Amino acid sequence: MPNSRTQRRHKVDQEAGRRELVSRSLQSAQHCLENQDFGTAYAHYLLVLNLAPELKKDVKETFQFTLFRWAEELDSLARVQDLFDCYEHALELFPNDEVICNSMGEHLFRMGFRDEAAAYFHKAVKLNPEFPDAKENFYRVANWVVERWHFIMLNDVKRNLLYQKAIQNAVHSGCKSVLDIGTGTGILSMFAKTAGASSVYACELSKTMYELACEVLVANGLDGEIRLFHMKSLDLEIPKHIPEKVSLVITETVDSGLFGEGIVESLIHAWEHLLLPPKPNDGEVGAKSYGRVIPAGATIWGMAVECREIRRHHKVGVKEIAGVCLPEVLEFHSPTYTPVNSDETVEPYTTEKLSRVPGGYKSLTDHFQVLTVDFNNLQELKSFTTRKPSKINVPIIKEGILDAIVVWFTLQLDDEHTLSTSPSEETCWEQAVYPVQGLLDYSVKSGDFVGMEISCQDCYLRLQDISLVTSDNGMDVERNFREKNSEAELCSALASLQTASQLERVRQECMLESTEIALLNNLPYHECFRTAISKVLSTLSLREQSQSMDVDSHSSERHLEKNQNKNPATPDPLYMLDVSEGFSILPLIAGKFGPVKVYSSVEKEQQQKALVLISEANEFPKETLEFWLGHLQDENMVLQRPKSDRLWSIIILDVIETSGLIQQDVMEKAAISRCLLHSGGKIFPQHVKMYGMLVESQSLVLETAVQGKDPTLGFNIAPFINQFKVPVRVFLDLSTLPYVPLSKSVELLRVDLMNPYLNNSKREVKVQICKSGRVTGIPFWYHMHLEDDLYLDTSSKSSHWKQAAVVLDEPIPVQMGDELVLSIQYHKSNVSITVKV
Repeated sequence: MPNSRTQRRHKVDQEAGRRELVSRSLQSAQHCLENQDFGTAYAHYLLVLNLAPELKKDVKETFQFTLFRWAEELDSLARVQDLFDCYEHALELFPNDEVICNSMGEHLFRMGFRDEAAAYFHKAVKLNPEFPDAKENFYRVANWVVERWHFIMLNDVKRNLLYQKAIQNAVHSGCKSVLDIGTGTGILSMFAKTAGASSVYACELSKTMYELACEVLVANGLDGEIRLFHMKSLDLEIPKHIPEKVSLVITETVDSGLFGEGIVESLIHAWEHLLLPPKPNDGEVGAKSYGRVIPAGATIWGMAVECREIRRHHKVGVKEIAGVCLPEVLEFHSPTYTPVNSDETVEPYTTEKLSRVPGGYKSLTDHFQVLTVDFNNLQELKSFTTRKPSKINVPIIKEGILDAIVVWFTLQLDDEHTLSTSPSEETCWEQAVYPVQGLLDYSVKSGDFVGMEISCQDCYLRLQDISLVTSDNGMDVERNFREKNSEAELCSALASLQTASQLERVRQECMLESTEIALLNNLPYHECFRTAISKVLSTLSLREQSQSMDVDSHSSERHLEKNQNKNPATPDPLYMLDVSEGFSILPLIAGKFGPVKVYSSVEKEQQQKALVLISEANEFPKETLEFWLGHLQDENMVLQRPKSDRLWSIIILDVIETSGLIQQDVMEKAAISRCLLHSGGKIFPQHVKMYGMLVESQSLVLETAVQGKDPTLGFNIAPFINQFKVPVRVFLDLSTLPYVPLSKSVELLRVDLMNPYLNNSKREVKVQICKSGRVTGIPFWYHMHLEDDLYLDTSSKSSHWKQAAVVLDEPIPVQMGDELVLSIQYHKSNVSITVKV
């Protein structure tokens, strides 16, 4: 056997070899970094940190840099598995590193793995609650993985009580085995268990909500009493998951249109595979021998309405925008529009809380019954998928403009308890809105009828083929969809001997998001831009002409003689780039001002065709409009020179999201844009001012967090779901938000895109209290300045933007005359506002 001296020498040699290998690997890693070989550098760092864990602190920052650059390369090469393997190795070495966790979450989110991304962002925030990037990422993803209606619904005491009583009645009548489909936080399951059910099962598809429900059950001492599955109910099997068929199914998998979350499909499957047979109609049987569903059924109601707010988001109501004419053959539609005979599956409605819609609404009909459904009748549920559409005609009772059919429902939980989502009720529910599109004329008067076909296909309630019937001189005249006139248009085109290309232009449709349609209808927005664009282009044109004249005056006589017989040179065009998101006609507005080369960043082919059609209708030269992304080799490098020897005169950036927040990375884009501007060129907007005020609003509080145990009838749910609350409520409309102003509006922040040295990342603002109350929130909005005295107000009535609000964790009592100090921090396009008491 080797003696102890030999063993020590061997250990010394091993240690020396380890140090030598670590030293060489560190040198190799540094050499690879210098050559931007990030993959090899990363491999060397892995070896170093596995051999010498004591060096973690010294090389941590360099290791992070290498990891992130190598991950970017892997991402661009679509080597997804290799990318995730790198992060797994990194997290084994640095399991509590918030920066690596946050970066992993960002990659997951970009790839569509929202639940998984949320977990990493949440971990990063727990590791470092003051890490701004992780906080902002978590707040943004939290809105996806735990939708805001969860908070509103859990705070709805009336809804919770009705469900609890209906479930208690069912369990007390003999339904002892229960399945909760789409359990969410698990509240309905807990109602069933505490009512005395012997066996309770629940399923939830969302990973985040499933894990949240698990925590809730543990906190309420029911984790061993309720069996929770992370899966769809359609995948549950007996006896694999549940030992035998249950006697009661409870669910609230309904949306504003009732069927949109797939309740029909899930209940058909439940009746066929998971539920005991229903109670027969011809006799009494024991309660334990049949199955039932809560809710037992529903009645869907409808009403035709006039509503300016709905109209401006779904119909383009203008023919000319800042001097640019829209051709009559071009028709814009919102995503809810589905042409007759279309096989495309789209959600046929949007949602609104009509009691808070800006400008209100006017009922054009009495409310009418759309259909009824019995959730305890399997054959009726099956018939929904095969039933032919039914046609109804509803009388108009008031003169107005037909903008939409609004739909809500009455949910019959059992024989005693009903829940209504009517716009006249105080409810957590919104209503389904079917915008009316494609009619030749939308005006109606008393005595007219609105007709529609009703069907339930693709898990959606569909109201389609909407038409108007006018009674004139005792005769019914149908005013229908434009589709009904397409044949006449075609015949007219043939009669005029139009060419094939002209026939294609008889009518061209373009689908836009509802916010894009609202933007087209926002005339002050476009007029403001026209004024600012005109000023910049005219100034630069005069400057170029002056410079050209100076050059000409110094030209030699021989040079002049040489060119005297040639046509005068065409002035070089000025260049404008519009990289605002979505459909924008700002490039065409710029095209009105002389020799200008305008570039649009619109990506969708249908929208590009619409812009070309508008350009041709306004007789622009063909070379005026081009689509910028078609010129780029790398679409991630949108901001670059128009030509190697040219710079931009104007760059238009998207600074404010329609949600009411500042766009991410806007300052980075502005920094690049400033380097690409012609002397005298401008970024629009040039600067943005953020305004806010202190308010008291119980609505903001209830929509942001669950308020203790009282709303959830004693169950401990709030601490767990409130982990996913966010401090900023977005997509608000201040004109209809219930609130009491406690201060006047004040300027909170200025963000300058042209002169970054004017920006402050931190500032404090003193706010004077003008009314006693409790401060619960700070709504904010923006003035987007194209010039110092020319700006757009994102809170105006015509604005396509919504507003946002910071919601305080705890209300602050104030008295008139008090003064509060707001601390505002601006970091990487993220704004945080805190109150210093």
